[in-house]
Amino acid sequence: MGQNPSRKYSRIAKVYDLLESPIERLLFQKLRKEAISNSYGTILEVGVGTGKNLPYYRKNVELTAVDFSIGMLNIAKNKQKETGQKGLELYEMDVQNLKFKDDTFDTVISTFVFCTVPDPIAGLKEVRRVLKPKGKAIFLGHMKSRNPFINIILSIMNLFSMNLLGTSMLRETQHNIELSGMTVLSAENKVFDVIRLIIATKS
Repeated sequence: MGQNPSRKYSRIAKVYDLLESPIERLLFQKLRKEAISNSYGTILEVGVGTGKNLPYYRKNVELTAVDFSIGMLNIAKNKQKETGQKGLELYEMDVQNLKFKDDTFDTVISTFVFCTVPDPIAGLKEVRRVLKPKGKAIFLGHMKSRNPFINIILSIMNLFSMNLLGTSMLRETQHNIELSGMTVLSAENKVFDVIRLIIATKS
C-alpha cells in the first residue's frame, strides 16, 4: 500500500516551491491571477498548499484556506505573514470531509488540487455542499485530454507523478465536476485542453 499523499506532501514541503519555480514563473502565476480574479465575497480555498495563491488575493478579502498536509500549511503560514493577509484563516482539513456548514461560501477556489484528491467525486460534492446557492466554484487544473496522442504523453508522466505525489495526470476533472452535481458555466483551455480554467455553480 502506498504512502498517504498528505505525508508525501509534508515530506517535500520545504523544497516544493523550489521544484516548481520554473513553470510557476513561466505559466502558473498568470493563470493563478486569472482564476482568483473571478472570486468574490467569502472565499474558501481548498488545497492551499504552500500558499502560492495568497499574493493574488485582495488584502482585505475574507478568506478561509485548508490543506491536508501540515507541512505545506506551515509554509503557507509564513506566506501569510509576508503578504499581510490579516483576514486569512488556515486549517488542516481534507477537502473530502470539510468541517463547514452547508451554503457557507460565495466562492470556492481550487488550483491544481483535484488531480491528487484520492476520491475526487467526494471532494467535489463537499465543495458543492459548502457553496452558497448562487456561489461560484473556480477550478484551475490539469486533466486528461480529448486528444489520444497527448494522453500517451500524460500516461508516461503519470507513471512518475503517481509514485512521487499520488498525482494523476489522467483525471477527468471537468466530467467529475458535473458528476458531483455542479453545473459547469464555462471551461477555458489554457494549455491545449490539458490545463483548463473551469467555473461552475451549485445546480
